[in-house]
Amino acid sequence: MVTRAQFAERPTEFVVRDAFALGAAPLALAGAFGLLGWTAAGFCLLGLTVFVACFFRNPPREIAGGENSVVAPADGRVIDVAEIEGSDGNKWLRIGIFLSVLDVHVNRCPLAGRVVAKDWGGQAFLAAFNPRAEAENARCALTLETAAGLRFQVVQIAGLIARRIVCHAQLGDWVRRGDRYGLIRFGSRTDVLLPLTAVAKVKARDRVRAGSTIIAQLEGTED
Repeated sequence: MVTRAQFAERPTEFVVRDAFALGAAPLALAGAFGLLGWTAAGFCLLGLTVFVACFFRNPPREIAGGENSVVAPADGRVIDVAEIEGSDGNKWLRIGIFLSVLDVHVNRCPLAGRVVAKDWGGQAFLAAFNPRAEAENARCALTLETAAGLRFQVVQIAGLIARRIVCHAQLGDWVRRGDRYGLIRFGSRTDVLLPLTAVAKVKARDRVRAGSTIIAQLEGTED
């Protein structure tokens, strides 16, 4: 039997630790090239180091709305607001968000809920804005259930450049709305699947910020 446990939000550091492992090599090479007088190459590698540090930034956010407000799980641009049929045969309102390499890639939980399923799937690495990416790309889908018994999903989808999905939430964890629970390295996509009764508050091409933008409202509520 799965028990209910409070999820320990992570990552919480201002720069995710991955940055130090991935940025160490180009930083060391930049220093070495500088000592050798290869200034142009040194500056290029220093620029790469700065890019890695910026990519893994993890700024704090004030979580918008109330408990029935669905917040964006990621920074980026909305690329899809549509009714779909999920792999479980149920129909959902899907809001898809594309993250460029310039966006913050730490994911946040759109609603508070208990994790009732965690499914890994897909093997492809198509561009995240490709319509086929949602079905074929490597992904991690969390199904959560709210205190009121409402189920929803948040799906991390790898992209053309992204090769690693990190999801810290586990079965039985109670994840608070706006909690940081994972990230996707480099370009990627994050989808939220909600009951059809939810009301979308964004449209395609809107820019959103994780935790700070309300993307939908649950039926019959207004926070």
